[in-house]
Amino acid sequence: MSAGPVVVVGDALLDVDLVGTASRLTPDAPVPVVEDLETRERPGGAALAAVIAAQATRREVVLVAPLADDDGAARLRALLDGRVRLVAVPATGGTAVKQRVRVGDHSVVRLDSGAPAVTLGGLPAEALEAIRGAAAVLVADYGRGTTSDPAVRAALAGAGGPVVWDPHPRGADPVPSVRLVTPNAAEAARVAAAAGVTADGDGLAAVGARAEGLIRHWGVGAVAVTLGARGALLSYGEGAPMVVPAVPVTGGDPCGAGDSFAAAATLALADGAVTGEAVAAAVGFAGRFVAAGGASAWDAPAVREPDVAAEDGVSALLARVRATGGTVVATGGCFDLLHPGHVATLRAARGLGDCLVVCINSDDSVRRLKGPTRPLVTAPDRARVLEALEFVDAVVVFDEDTPVEVLDRLRPDVWAKGGDYAGADLPEAAVLRRWGGQAVVLPYLDGHSTTALVQRSRV
Repeated sequence: MSAGPVVVVGDALLDVDLVGTASRLTPDAPVPVVEDLETRERPGGAALAAVIAAQATRREVVLVAPLADDDGAARLRALLDGRVRLVAVPATGGTAVKQRVRVGDHSVVRLDSGAPAVTLGGLPAEALEAIRGAAAVLVADYGRGTTSDPAVRAALAGAGGPVVWDPHPRGADPVPSVRLVTPNAAEAARVAAAAGVTADGDGLAAVGARAEGLIRHWGVGAVAVTLGARGALLSYGEGAPMVVPAVPVTGGDPCGAGDSFAAAATLALADGAVTGEAVAAAVGFAGRFVAAGGASAWDAPAVREPDVAAEDGVSALLARVRATGGTVVATGGCFDLLHPGHVATLRAARGLGDCLVVCINSDDSVRRLKGPTRPLVTAPDRARVLEALEFVDAVVVFDEDTPVEVLDRLRPDVWAKGGDYAGADLPEAAVLRRWGGQAVVLPYLDGHSTTALVQRSRV
């Protein structure tokens, strides 16, 4: 694992969102009248990938990109200042500016300006030094000619760390021996067809065949085809490919998802991950990036994997359910080893309302309740297992000995516990009465408990 920087090489763009409202159509055409416009500028292309990487790592991030001497470049420099180290490559051709007109979360039209290509004026020594000493390099190709320049290609061939290449239909082929290339499904299909790879459809078999063909065509180590909501397929050119499913994302802005995927894979390789680990990390990171607002939220706090389920996301879920008059159900416990008794209780609890929030004890809370040898499974992993159940809508981790405080924050309509509490004086019942909620006991599937499982495993 190198201590060097992560270097992003490619085409830097200036992205502008013009966000407004629309309540009527123009009288001369069936198009909306967008009013009350607010202008939001952000780095685009390789510049966005560099900013995403910088937010997610403690390493220095260096952006090597051609920049002209114009107003767009000056605005882009100001956005990057203090976020990444910019090594500007002298260039002519003007700064590419992409403007989206948006109403709420929907784009109405995109307006592109600036020359389609740039001409580089030589690669500065500072850029060569950064690439040679890099822990990993990300090539963010946006088809403006940067990756076709002989000096740039020679520098990338001698990079100090693994190279990830995010290609573009108008860009150059990756430099041979690149560790990982990350086309999306459409890009992979287009290049594969041009290279004579025959594969019909968009199923995994066809995607895998294209990926294998691209590895031979480009002479690279691996290809990860990003599949949007389906995740990504990773091929090494032989053997069965690895498929990394994506966690479903509701809402969000998919703009910049490819940049976030490539940036996350590059960071993982810089930290010593193998290619499969890097792709798996990148799929998860890209999903969180989109859910957090995508490129529109580029200057928000870093998109990191949460240790436990975040309560702010749960609040949004509860607000949606309550807005339609629905019933919020909650249940709780340690859920240290998920067994059929847990599953039966959770399924029954979900049947009492329109969403189910599971409140689980933190690791420290479990230790206080069950002893120093517990939990057997950490809170983040317990939360992930529970969230994978179709009848669980959200998981919240609490650190207290009882869920009274978390219930006071969530205020569910129903609090459900398994039948082993039948007749017991639940401390949560009094709390539920404060807002008119009801504590109930559900039938218990006899003969199943985590303690019994642990005891049997030690026999």
